[in-house]
Amino acid sequence: MAINVLIPTALRRYAGNKDSIIVEGQKISEALEHLAQALPDLKPHLFSDDGTLRNFVNVYVNDEDIRYLSKENTALQDGDVVTIVPAVAGGSNVLETQETELSKEEIERYSRHLIIPKVAVRGQKKLKQAKVLCIGTGGLGSPVAMYLAAAGVGRIGLVDFDIVDYTNLQRQIIHGTKDVGRSKLESAKESIQDINPHVQVDLHPTMLSSDNALKILEPYDMIIDGTDNFPTRYLVNDACVLLGKPNVYGSIFRFEGQASVFWAGKGPCYRCLYPEPPPPGLVPSCAEGGVLGILPGMIGVIQANEAVKLIIGQGDPLIGRLLLYDALGMKFREMKLKKDPTCPLCGENPTVTELIDYEHFCGIGTEEDQIVLDAEAIISAPDLKETLDTDTIYLLDVREPHEYEICKLEHSHLIPLGEVETRVHELDRDWNIVAYCRSGQRSARAVKFLREAGFKSVKNLTGGIVSWANQVDSTMPKY
Repeated sequence: MAINVLIPTALRRYAGNKDSIIVEGQKISEALEHLAQALPDLKPHLFSDDGTLRNFVNVYVNDEDIRYLSKENTALQDGDVVTIVPAVAGGSNVLETQETELSKEEIERYSRHLIIPKVAVRGQKKLKQAKVLCIGTGGLGSPVAMYLAAAGVGRIGLVDFDIVDYTNLQRQIIHGTKDVGRSKLESAKESIQDINPHVQVDLHPTMLSSDNALKILEPYDMIIDGTDNFPTRYLVNDACVLLGKPNVYGSIFRFEGQASVFWAGKGPCYRCLYPEPPPPGLVPSCAEGGVLGILPGMIGVIQANEAVKLIIGQGDPLIGRLLLYDALGMKFREMKLKKDPTCPLCGENPTVTELIDYEHFCGIGTEEDQIVLDAEAIISAPDLKETLDTDTIYLLDVREPHEYEICKLEHSHLIPLGEVETRVHELDRDWNIVAYCRSGQRSARAVKFLREAGFKSVKNLTGGIVSWANQVDSTMPKY
């Protein structure tokens, strides 16, 4: 049996950058075994040490979820398509509201809604009464907030604590060049009120945490997940389940996006899809892996559309369905999701009954995640500048080639982190080596490996090349 296995973007670096591979197998277990044999670097990211499929990896056969079937007995047909989906990160009426009226100006503003029979005056009143919370005002939150405001959602809450940076402007369209350095919340509120002054905008200038999440989410009818990290994504999901609220989910990476609606009362929650997060560092953030600027617009608009459908009680929401979008191929695919009866949060016998420490749950801040180097193994950007003026230093850049093209330290040598172990013979243990990356995380791993391999004079540039741009060379571009 020839089976076509599709490799997601987040895992392609472990598969020789292949987007698919043909393997043999009459059962799914055989196909996965042959996949691991063909791509040995991919194997540890799919399977645990005991050979079982990791909980943050889902497998579909011809778009059917097979997690709750016996993998030994899941037969395959010649030409079947197996999709690997790792974690990255009905029209029932949501609202029970009192009657409200539309003003003359609102009737004119929403006239194109009012003449749609499935929206009409009744649906527009529901939108006006709706209370929606957007977690984040970045790539996903920007189009969500703007379209919900334009649609006439009466109350929009925004949660963020960041300021606008030049690197945001490529995709975070709610902000403009004039907003660089401003609070994202203030910038977003100004844009929303310019779009629709009838919208009440609530600002929550804080980092969402286990201590404040339930209080912040409780007043709203639904939550839009525009987060960019796994701890907050699991926090939002768990809070929504505990409060009984729908969670309109979206995630993006490079050229691919996902969208769904998690609502434990009517279907699966996020933990049903991904019982546990991937190890820290497996799935890069947008800052590390990049994202096509238009992609969050596509996924954010889908999230806004799902929110409006839920509010007006029309259409078929993405409950129990995961929508996958490939911007390069301009293709949409839909995966069916099933509620996990053993889910620790929304299953038959839940064990998670309150919010937890999500940083620890996601392995962030744990001993395994933290690379702690001795003082003699680190160097600041100013100290490196001074050392370069007097000593011979081998500058080891462990970023990816496309990052190296953006900016680099003069006379540096590129060996991406994933290749350091196999190319260590290119380095001399007697050299004075300083490793660097964008922010200092990847290079810290390289320094740890090299010191354990017997390199005594190797240091990590604290803060990476960003710190060099901030503290030494202001003409160097930052990304």
